[in-house]
Amino acid sequence: MDLKTFIFIGSSGCGKGTQAELISKKLITESPDTPIYHLESGARFREFIKGDTHSSKLSKEIYESDVRQPDFLAVWNWSHLFVDALTGKEHLIIDGTPRSLFEAKMLDSALDFYQYKNPVVVYINVSKEWSRAHLLNRGRSDDATLSKINKRLAWFDTDVIPAIEYYRTRDDYHFIEVNGEQSIEKVHEDIVTNL
Repeated sequence: MDLKTFIFIGSSGCGKGTQAELISKKLITESPDTPIYHLESGARFREFIKGDTHSSKLSKEIYESDVRQPDFLAVWNWSHLFVDALTGKEHLIIDGTPRSLFEAKMLDSALDFYQYKNPVVVYINVSKEWSRAHLLNRGRSDDATLSKINKRLAWFDTDVIPAIEYYRTRDDYHFIEVNGEQSIEKVHEDIVTNL
């Protein structure tokens, strides 16, 4: 079985989660007997900060300040899950990670370790205006005000863009950039066409 790896990357509100779910459904149709491990890093962090540990409390303070979580914690957020859950027999869908160049390189080392070959990176490119509108409409507590949203969009430019450029130049990744400012169906169609 040819195991697939998809990394969905883009600014907040671009539709990463929606497109990851659509690719998941496509994989289930194509290989119904192959399990899928779907890592959604944002959801993991939102769950983590509800905890009662010292680390959870510190992470919650960072979350409430609308600052990006530190790289070591972001890497821990997914790496311990890989260690516990991966069997080497599943497709891998990663949504919302990496959020920095350092994290991209750590993810690179993990994919090498687990022998996931030729990962597909899907960059869903949208403008800040598009992101703002979608985040405000989403209605999550971390999207409550323009001030909160603007802080997150600012660190996308400084921190996430270098990770995107890293993937764009790698020969061992299949890099796909799609216009996210289209219907959900059209974005999915563009992704599948580029595969």
